[in-house]
Amino acid sequence: MIKQNTYNKKEIGKIIKKNRKQLNLTQDKLSKMTGLRRTAITQIEAGRRDINSSELSIFTGIFDVSLDELLFKPDNKNDYKNNSYIEPEFNKSKFIQLFLYILENCGSRINVGKTVIYKLFYFMDFDFYELYEDYLTGETYRKIQYGPAPCHFSEIEEELINNKMIKKDVIQFHDYNQVKYLPLIQADISSFSGKELKLIDNEISKLSSMNAKQIEDYSHQDVPWIITKDRELINYDTVFYRKDMHSVRED
Repeated sequence: MIKQNTYNKKEIGKIIKKNRKQLNLTQDKLSKMTGLRRTAITQIEAGRRDINSSELSIFTGIFDVSLDELLFKPDNKNDYKNNSYIEPEFNKSKFIQLFLYILENCGSRINVGKTVIYKLFYFMDFDFYELYEDYLTGETYRKIQYGPAPCHFSEIEEELINNKMIKKDVIQFHDYNQVKYLPLIQADISSFSGKELKLIDNEISKLSSMNAKQIEDYSHQDVPWIITKDRELINYDTVFYRKDMHSVRED
């Protein structure tokens, strides 16, 4: 359980309500999925009821997020950043178009949900940096329980849903809930260079057949994730200490 920088119960209620609405779930539907009464869902979303750890676990399973993602609140982002780390400049437009491109090319595969998409972004960004010592999207990634997580993802996701550029849904995949995305507009890849698109296509070809557990385990063996402390930002320069399993440089 996260012991610091967490939301109060009113803020948690707002987060749960936002996630429920993004998945087009009614309170009745969420009540049936959680086993909680609808009045309890109403009270939780209004911030009038505490949530115990087992209930939080149920919500994270339904929304396909880790507890860190649901509750982490960086009051001061520098509290979780190595002082020597200089953040790259985030290219929001490229991140959005890359998101749409990923969805177009592999989002319909049954194994590709939110977790796989997180890791596709991570390996595209970090592999590109290892090869060319330059940034693809400039996204920052935080070390959480289930592997590297893109810091701007929730913000971008909400914007794309509100602008009707993607649709978010939840499906049953084996024994767990999986968040799926449907692109509602076509990606504009005109801002990507030839070498960027080549790497992106190679990553999709190499990694998109993995399920969430497989790609999670694969990311846990990558040196940048291993040497970063929990919930800290992952330094791009750590790619140069990779082992052969993950290194994309030929020399």
